[in-house]
Amino acid sequence: MLLIRCPYCEAERPELEFTYAGEAHIARPADPSALSDDEWRDFLFVRTNPRGRHFERWRHMHGCGRFFNAVRDTVTDKFAMTYKAGAPRPSDEEIALASSAVAGSAAAPAAASVKDARP
Repeated sequence: MLLIRCPYCEAERPELEFTYAGEAHIARPADPSALSDDEWRDFLFVRTNPRGRHFERWRHMHGCGRFFNAVRDTVTDKFAMTYKAGAPRPSDEEIALASSAVAGSAAAPAAASVKDARP
């Protein structure tokens, strides 16, 4: 089972407490009524599905109930970090720093978020 760090509760909790909420950092169109049906469909339903690093929204459903963002590798299913909703997308340097803090320390900083508790 994965342990995911909620950036609001500042605690690692089992993945069962969380719900995936889609891709992060999707900007809503300024004037949705000006979009064609195809453009509106693409905004609502078409998302990237990268192999590797992916920016995602999650909700701590059975905890504080708040939404937050996470950086997760879709190949290894490992989280590099979590951060509060509304915060800008972290840079590659911030992600690397958070990932190394999780891997190298039991007391990871608040931005670093998840370790894998699988056997």
